[in-house]
Amino acid sequence: MARQEQVLLLEPQHELRFRGPFTDVVTATLKLANPTDKNVCFKVKTTAPRRYCVRPNSGVIDAGTSINVSVMLQPFDYDPNEKSKHKFMVQSIIAPADMTDMEGVWKEAKPEDLMDSKLRCVFELPSENEKTHDIDTNKVLSSNLKSEPSTLSKSVSSSLDDGEVKKIMEECKRLQMEVQRLREENKQFKEDDGLRLRKGTSVSASPSSFSPPASGSMLKEEGPNTRALALCVVFFVIGVIIGKLLL
Repeated sequence: MARQEQVLLLEPQHELRFRGPFTDVVTATLKLANPTDKNVCFKVKTTAPRRYCVRPNSGVIDAGTSINVSVMLQPFDYDPNEKSKHKFMVQSIIAPADMTDMEGVWKEAKPEDLMDSKLRCVFELPSENEKTHDIDTNKVLSSNLKSEPSTLSKSVSSSLDDGEVKKIMEECKRLQMEVQRLREENKQFKEDDGLRLRKGTSVSASPSSFSPPASGSMLKEEGPNTRALALCVVFFVIGVIIGKLLL
């Protein structure tokens, strides 16, 4: 007796296309639709089980519903001169009304109750024009990432709520005040050192009365310390903004 005609609707119907490069997992989607008023059990089989991962590879499709099956091709060395001989088969059977064990249904199924559909696998590589298009797209994305800080600030502000923006602004203001305070202290230190140097010169010409090199080195150290703190403030603000975007 001939088998029943497949009741499931497959999309695509005849071919599963996998688009390279094949240095990473490539996924094709197979849609299975059940247009009947009965539940249908299904299984997905392949002639190359070690090369593919199928999720889900079996199950029940309720009446009038559909599911998407992900067929994942594992990475491999692609030879364009080698034709793919891989095939898939979708096997199905009408689920009994009193079904409790799906595996039992398959074991007890009669050959004439089984339905199947076959699909072949097709491997494709992007053409040179498409590769060029991908490169141009990457260039555009890179140029967008190098946009002006004001544009970045606007996009960041739009992605945060008012409360988060207010907290960041308050923190920036506090850090700016701290930088200003340190600048004033640095300026005062320079003035005090200059005053001590002038007094030391007028009171005594002895080399032991003061140490210009030491004072000079301190003045040189204070400037970089202030600049380093300012840079830390900038990096902190950028880090907070990036952290918010990632969350």
